[in-house]
Amino acid sequence: METTPKQQTVELINRAQRILVVPSRPDGDSVGSALALLQVFKKLNKEVSLGILDPVSQVYQFLPSISEVATDIDGVRDFIITLDSPVAEADKLSYNFEDGKLNIIITPKRGRYQPENVSFVQGQFKYDAIIVLDAADLHQLGQAYDRYPTLFQEVPVINIDHHASNAYFGSVNLVDLTATSTAEILIGLIEALGPNLIDPEIATCLLTGIISDTGSFQNANTTPKSLTVAAQLVGFGARQQEIIKHLFKTKPLSQLKLWGQVLSRIQFDMTTKLAWATVTPEDLISTGASSEEASGLIDELMTSIPGADIVLLLSEKEARVVSGSIRTAKGVDAMEVAGLFGGGGHPGAAGFKLLDMTISEAEPIVLEKVREYQTRRLGGAPLGSQEKEALEA
Repeated sequence: METTPKQQTVELINRAQRILVVPSRPDGDSVGSALALLQVFKKLNKEVSLGILDPVSQVYQFLPSISEVATDIDGVRDFIITLDSPVAEADKLSYNFEDGKLNIIITPKRGRYQPENVSFVQGQFKYDAIIVLDAADLHQLGQAYDRYPTLFQEVPVINIDHHASNAYFGSVNLVDLTATSTAEILIGLIEALGPNLIDPEIATCLLTGIISDTGSFQNANTTPKSLTVAAQLVGFGARQQEIIKHLFKTKPLSQLKLWGQVLSRIQFDMTTKLAWATVTPEDLISTGASSEEASGLIDELMTSIPGADIVLLLSEKEARVVSGSIRTAKGVDAMEVAGLFGGGGHPGAAGFKLLDMTISEAEPIVLEKVREYQTRRLGGAPLGSQEKEALEA
């Protein structure tokens, strides 16, 4: 009888002693899920590292064990220096640092060493398994994959995700397209790993993931199961009010300034029912906001514009890299829209990334394609000039 992905995941975790957990670019679901697994693996006496190399928003600093997040993946593999000289036996071995260099000093008992006796080789990676969370593909891991691509090729990867655009890149793929979040998938996995593992701290991390990805159960992706497992987590001691406070009720002044600035220039195309706004590098500088403080703005746009089929937020958070976030009304597939630009996600929420262009270069290109998509979907004629209406925030 063929084993299920969950059973394969449990077996691989049970066999592994040294585990690396790497979530996608930080948001409530990826960070909450990663911190939950970190605490679970410690209870199972595993050696576990959590690598989040991209900046984590201050919003999530309330989460248990957040201080244990590593900003780099240390000691990934050994560097082995071999001295092949059976004639000259070593007497002393020492090392020192000088002018930014590591000097290794070997004193022979007799004879001498020659440069040709020395060889170098990379050792094996120290991890037995890597768990990738909330990523449709490895590139969504950001700097973790950019810096260490070979690590993900040579160590078994467990891919845990809920996105329909998932590339099934893992040795094991625990992908549930019906789940609202990766955190929702983890609840069943943790219960399969052992009894009584979910305590109030772990439950708080998992509930953060579910609340974040469902917009506190306001988004269209909310399901009866997500409400059931959320109630289960509250029963385990999850601090639901604390989560709501930090995710939705507490915002720094810089974020409020940024949101106000962006909301003040929303554009709405009545013909194609397309609303959009942009976050420019100048917005971040003038408000003093970080790029992470733009998160959540797309959901604010969706709820603020009645009659919009598609809401689009374009942001240039790093030079010449434009990110697009999409939210859609019921009956409009956000994945199809994101797919126009090589992106993906969920039917109601998706995203994409455009490289080597500024936001001013990307905006007309993106708007043209999305308008064409809407024209075909609505059964209209090809569009000429569009009537745009600026909405007040």
